[in-house]
Amino acid sequence: MKDFKDKVAVITGAASGIGYGLAERVAEEGMKVVLADVEEGALDKAENEIKALGAATLAVKTDVSRIDDVKALADKTLDAFGAVHLLCNNAGVSAGSTAWQSTLADWQWVLGVNLWGVIHGIHFFVPGMLKQNAEAHIVNTASVAGLIGGAGNVPYTVSKHGVVALSEAFYRELQQADSKIGVSVICPGIIDTNILETERNRPAKLKNPPGAGAMDMSTPPAQEMLRNIKEIFKKGMKPHEVADIVFNGIKEKRFYILPNAEIFKPSIQARLDDVSRERNPTAVNLDLT
Repeated sequence: MKDFKDKVAVITGAASGIGYGLAERVAEEGMKVVLADVEEGALDKAENEIKALGAATLAVKTDVSRIDDVKALADKTLDAFGAVHLLCNNAGVSAGSTAWQSTLADWQWVLGVNLWGVIHGIHFFVPGMLKQNAEAHIVNTASVAGLIGGAGNVPYTVSKHGVVALSEAFYRELQQADSKIGVSVICPGIIDTNILETERNRPAKLKNPPGAGAMDMSTPPAQEMLRNIKEIFKKGMKPHEVADIVFNGIKEKRFYILPNAEIFKPSIQARLDDVSRERNPTAVNLDLT
């Protein structure tokens, strides 16, 4: 897909981070933009800003973990614009810690948004996109965490491995179907987003009760650790730079897109070697300072 002008793009998690960067770039390309996000205030702000760039826009409050919400997003998109040419399954959250200390609510929330959100997007949008019989592209946002097996934050890691595996199978299936739809999976490294603050959008029914979970974030050591991690993310690649890389990848029909991931590539290779040599998993050691 190389011709974007007047085409229709749908972006989940569009009110901030990579999603907002993609929305800006989509508007610059002259596309019509459907913005989906669970955070209503941020979504309204994003809609106004993208409109100011001259793009025809539609904002739909959407919890991608909910079947009815994603179905409604697809229906409203077709009612407004009649087609979909670029689908960015981008919404994501982060929660949990080790495999045994993460609560079941952590698992349900993270897998619900990060993995089921992509599944729902494919389920409700792709049949219509196939019927269009026109050039189109789907971008699924994973993470380098979906390519390596680091310890900690396990629900997030599992969800992103799932997105990579789903995207790979989906790519092969579309190739076998001789479809005009391309697929890319984004596996970003450290990006300047608010992924560490997604707790604000966790549904009440999936919030952890006081004392549940692996770490009391109110303690001074925990607060210091969080500040340090946030500083690392602030120094990361900016979302608009990620969007530029993604659009170049779409034009070049690239499946794997790894923005700002150079420091992680030795660990990615080590994991591939672990599997092919049937050896025990190599420890992931990264200096992100």
